[in-house]
Amino acid sequence: MSKKNLPWEIKRGYPLPLGVTTLSEGVNFALFSRNASTVTLVLESACQEGSETRYELQLTPSEHKTGDVWHILLETHECDFTYGYRVDSDKPASGSCFTHADILIDPYCHALSPRAWGTRAQYGKAPCCKIISHDFDWQDDRPLKTPLSETIIYELHIRGFTKQLAENQAAAGSYEGLMKQIPYLKQLGVTAVELMPITEFDENDNDFVNPETGEKLKNFWGYNPVSFFALKSGYAIDPENHINEFKTLVRELHHANIEVILDIVYNHSGEGGYDGTTSSFRGIDNSVYYLLDPEDQSYLNFSGCGNTLNCNHPVVRSLIINSLRYWVIEMHVDGFRFDLASILGRDQDGNVLANPPMIEQIAEDPVLRDTKIIAEAWDAAGLYQVGSFSNDTRWGEWNGRFRDDVRAFMAGHGGMVSRLASRFAGSSDLYQASRRGPLSSINFLTSHDGFSLYDLVSYNRKHNLMNGENNRDGDNHNLSWNSGREGTPVSPKVEELRLRRIRSMLTILMFSQGVPMICAGDEFAKTQSGNNNAWCQDNPISWLDWQLMEHNRDLLRFFQLCIALRRNHPVFRRENFFATTDSSTPNVPEEIEWQYLTPGEQNWSADCHGLGVLIHGKRQHLSRDDDFFIMMNGNIEKKLHFIPPDVPPNNNNRSWSKIIDTAAVPPKDIIPRGTPLDSGIRSIRVANLAVVVLQSLPEVL
Repeated sequence: MSKKNLPWEIKRGYPLPLGVTTLSEGVNFALFSRNASTVTLVLESACQEGSETRYELQLTPSEHKTGDVWHILLETHECDFTYGYRVDSDKPASGSCFTHADILIDPYCHALSPRAWGTRAQYGKAPCCKIISHDFDWQDDRPLKTPLSETIIYELHIRGFTKQLAENQAAAGSYEGLMKQIPYLKQLGVTAVELMPITEFDENDNDFVNPETGEKLKNFWGYNPVSFFALKSGYAIDPENHINEFKTLVRELHHANIEVILDIVYNHSGEGGYDGTTSSFRGIDNSVYYLLDPEDQSYLNFSGCGNTLNCNHPVVRSLIINSLRYWVIEMHVDGFRFDLASILGRDQDGNVLANPPMIEQIAEDPVLRDTKIIAEAWDAAGLYQVGSFSNDTRWGEWNGRFRDDVRAFMAGHGGMVSRLASRFAGSSDLYQASRRGPLSSINFLTSHDGFSLYDLVSYNRKHNLMNGENNRDGDNHNLSWNSGREGTPVSPKVEELRLRRIRSMLTILMFSQGVPMICAGDEFAKTQSGNNNAWCQDNPISWLDWQLMEHNRDLLRFFQLCIALRRNHPVFRRENFFATTDSSTPNVPEEIEWQYLTPGEQNWSADCHGLGVLIHGKRQHLSRDDDFFIMMNGNIEKKLHFIPPDVPPNNNNRSWSKIIDTAAVPPKDIIPRGTPLDSGIRSIRVANLAVVVLQSLPEVL
């Protein structure tokens, strides 16, 4: 296009920063592409009397390219642009996917054209990058910096959590809907929400259909990003105002002392394989952004989603770091959970690096030093790094071992007592050798991926037919047990056992060392009808049924009080592993003691299904607290009788009180001030698959 036909003057521009920058002299555009020979900036402007006009500005390499960066500056400050790029090459290198037809997303753009949930996306077909202002009244908002020792994480999906809010239908499925539920989160007692992906993705990119109705399914979860910067506009009441709506949510959560952690996906993109939609990275520089097989240039698929991002390429590392900084600086988020984070440790050939620069750079970045960083320490190709993801104490890890061992113990599996003890005490077998502590372990029973907690005790097998893949999808290794009958409805006896097991596992989670995470809705027994891979279900299978909150109010009360107990007692929130007496430390008093049924008697055999643990609150080297004796019975049918140890010495005027019995009928399942044990009682009955907790409370005179 001739410069004479343009409404603004054009200048050479600047190569940095990448993306769009508003300067005193105009608007600067900068795009990395090493292997392109032509780059065209495509603009759609509504400057002239509200009409939309498209301009295509081909950048001249001799004038508009510095190194591998293409750049141009427009002398304007007033126009409302939507933009994208055409990128092509007259001599494409091996592995290139250039085509002039695609109009590509700028990897550094901060917003895409807003659209309501479910409406058609134009990614790769039309200019959709927006130039935005970040003006917002943060009201002096500051990072909360909640210590990990005090953190309780609540994982949720924006749309699924809020879609069925009876009292706030106008806010259903939105950021504002979550804001309406802040009082509920406060009452529950969590300190952080972990939001499933909120960067832009195309929820319509799913080809599967409901086998009964033929209706096309959605990509509901959103683990298919088309941008690492742009916020999902479809989660806003008003998509045009989605950024301010999200910022308001963050600000109000902070006012309630609740942190915001983002589940972020850097291991792959929504472009999928070569048969997917070319929307950005593939068309800009495929061989730089992705891992390719050197022989046939096929994608190395360690993500299970068709492609794998080349995370340790310097250009990609810079993109990731800059996007993380953006979410911290502009959006005030408090931390990140990295999906399939083991991919961050692979080199360009897919090999596992000994000291991955990407993982180190995230931990050491000065802007990110106050944020929480949590790894899902595995990938879809079988690499499992729980306990060995990084030696840096900054990194926490989703502890899949904790999930599996607690599930197995409470489903009656043998050989689990010693494993359960390790998990309960903070997983020193995983973290102590690298000089990390129990707070490196993010403990959880369930997450978005897999059975809900109620389904875990209600189904022996997955029921995923509605996903349209003939039940082939989803994990087959769930360590679940249906408590005697598959699915619903069931007899009151079976239902009681299910709720008992839920309470038992929650008690173990809350009293174990590490950082607990619960999945939204588990606190009132949400169900997905046995679907353990509901990624495509934008319907009541995935939407929280808030009527269950009243129907299962006794279970919700148990969650609330269990969370409160953890928050009120530092003995459950240690930063270091327990001190135990051995030959090298003869003068160090034990802070934790294990037993089976009788004090001083331990049983680590494969056929043992019971574990007692005494935590000495008065011997904690960092704080002083009550003593607790916790009895866990993993037998499917057999009850156990534990003899509690004497209340530890130097604990004047105190005696044991029973505060939790997960087999008791609510509200006696949890009594915050406890029921004092009769002085004549020598043994405590612990029902099958139950947990009983004693606390040393002052004697009532």
